[in-house]
Amino acid sequence: MRGSSARSLAAVVERLEEALEADGNDAETIGDELFGVAGLLDAEGSLRRTLSDPSLDATARSGLADRVLGDRVSGSTAEVVSHAAAQRWTSSRDLPDSLEHAGVVAHVAAAQSQGSLDDVEDELFRFGRIIGGDSQLRDLLADRSASTEGKQRLIDSLLADKAAPTTRRLAAQAVAGRHRSPGAALEEFARVAAQRRERLVATVTVAQPLSDADHERLAEVLGRQYGRPVHLNVIVDERVLGGARVELGDEVVDGTVHSRVENARRRVAG
Repeated sequence: MRGSSARSLAAVVERLEEALEADGNDAETIGDELFGVAGLLDAEGSLRRTLSDPSLDATARSGLADRVLGDRVSGSTAEVVSHAAAQRWTSSRDLPDSLEHAGVVAHVAAAQSQGSLDDVEDELFRFGRIIGGDSQLRDLLADRSASTEGKQRLIDSLLADKAAPTTRRLAAQAVAGRHRSPGAALEEFARVAAQRRERLVATVTVAQPLSDADHERLAEVLGRQYGRPVHLNVIVDERVLGGARVELGDEVVDGTVHSRVENARRRVAG
């Protein structure tokens, strides 16, 4: 997504994260319900276009979303959808796409809380490879004339007792016909899983190895800052001279001596 849709997607995911952090919220249920709403908007073009119509007041669009969903979904899901309807979208189809993306994020968050996120990422990749290497299976799952329910039953039979629950649910969504192909959907879902894992892995560059105490202290500080445990990957590079460079997702904090020297040098040269 680009432009206003990209900003709107970020706002929807942010609202979802707030909902997931609330006590008692079931990430898997929210994820399934968001998938269901995305499917509803795919099927109901008039509703989709109305909820994403920029000429209508944002409050009116949110209110319509609330009335349509009623008590068919949980309060947290309804809040995310209402917030999505209030955003500006470049294309009407970006709205259901954002809700599906949020559903994937919710399921990935569930896997993370269960300690199975690494398994899910690996399983999505392996299943994508299996589909890609079996032309008959690939064609069957990509057949838009075949029922989604039938394809999902096939997915369930293939992955039963062989993959994590999150993997099975995401694989079932991959054959819902919302993407160019099931393989493309699995790649996208795996990317979302990898992004979430990356946000929780900090790369720390230092001149000398961290002591156990310093390692634990830095992990605790970052964990408090980001609200969840952070794993440290430590790179020892004598060129930094001292201090540390911390990278977590898109954020970089460079407190190395080398960086300070380079900054001073540029100021003098400028």
